[in-house]
Amino acid sequence: MDRVSEQYEAYPYPERDPADEKKRLITGSPSHPLEMDHFLWGGMRDWSRPLRALVAGGGTGDALIQLAAVLTAARKPYEITYLDLSRASRKIAEERARARGLDGIRFETGSLLDAADYGSFDYIDCCGVLHHLPEPQAGFDALARALAPEGGMGIMVYAPYGRSGVYPLQEAFGTLTAGLDPKARLKAARAVHARLPEGHPFRRNPHLVDHEQGDAGFYDLLLHSQDRPFTIAELIAALEAAGLEFAGAPQAGLYDPARFLPDGVVLPEGLGTAGRMALAEQFDGTIKTHVVYAVPKGRVVPVAGKDMASVPHLKGVGGADLARQIARAGEFTLTRGPEKSRIAIARAAAPLIVGIDGRKSLSAIASAAQLDPFAFNALWRPAERALIAAGVLLYSRLAA
Repeated sequence: MDRVSEQYEAYPYPERDPADEKKRLITGSPSHPLEMDHFLWGGMRDWSRPLRALVAGGGTGDALIQLAAVLTAARKPYEITYLDLSRASRKIAEERARARGLDGIRFETGSLLDAADYGSFDYIDCCGVLHHLPEPQAGFDALARALAPEGGMGIMVYAPYGRSGVYPLQEAFGTLTAGLDPKARLKAARAVHARLPEGHPFRRNPHLVDHEQGDAGFYDLLLHSQDRPFTIAELIAALEAAGLEFAGAPQAGLYDPARFLPDGVVLPEGLGTAGRMALAEQFDGTIKTHVVYAVPKGRVVPVAGKDMASVPHLKGVGGADLARQIARAGEFTLTRGPEKSRIAIARAAAPLIVGIDGRKSLSAIASAAQLDPFAFNALWRPAERALIAAGVLLYSRLAA
């Protein structure tokens, strides 16, 4: 057994207890149906059609459970294939699905390099896996072969700058613990970690928390034997090499370099999308993962929200609270880990934000505010751009 397989049999990741399914549903990016719809189908997917999905490298089941639970609650049909090499991880994912009474899931033990052998999929989730492959590009290529022409993917890979301090420790622990079994590696690494100086880049990085969340988290962060981070430019290049196109990022504002530029400083001409995003990543320095959506090259995705029949949703914030902040200050505070930023939105847009409930269309919100299309768009579109960039506004007719 190689070291990666040995790790996930000993310490399935992320660490999950199926009994906790009675208490909470873990949600996040990618692979929430609302987010998928927004980035891959312009918020206009017909959810009466069964969604054929693959969770490639499903681990202990976070993406699987989120996807199946949300669609089940919305009473939408689906067929999901879970695929992972770790039998220990699969067992936990199966128990979590059983605890929630989720049907429509096929569990398979195998490699994502064989994804196309399991069918053609409308949606593929691959979260936290590709950067652990011996040849990551082979993984991108394999997933692209399993994607239906009108489908899309949600991908998460590690990023280098926000994980400062991790990779020297991974290398050092690899040397120190060579030949030991997983439990002995963990014990030795924890003892060394406790003796690191306060000035070590790892200790100084406030964005790293996995090592504080149990043995599996510590092992995955600092003892992984195969971990290759991607800059955003490298990720986009890997997608393109696999015949895919970047279709958006849930926190698009992170990748906008304009937020760092003082008055009078402009971006060089000809940077392109990947160049601008790369510049923002370098200026930011805190991004530890990249979450992106992708579609087959040449596939045209409708612009989310363009149609007045589109239905807006708020993610991670309450409409009433958000509207109060905007009405009071003409801005709201966005929190990302230890970082806080202020997002400016016109006070006059607050009544429109109150109307967002995941069921009303833009047309209905405009009508309730007694605004004609011209007046509505003048208020709504600038607010929409800011909210989408902040990752708190999505379009989908899932609940309509």
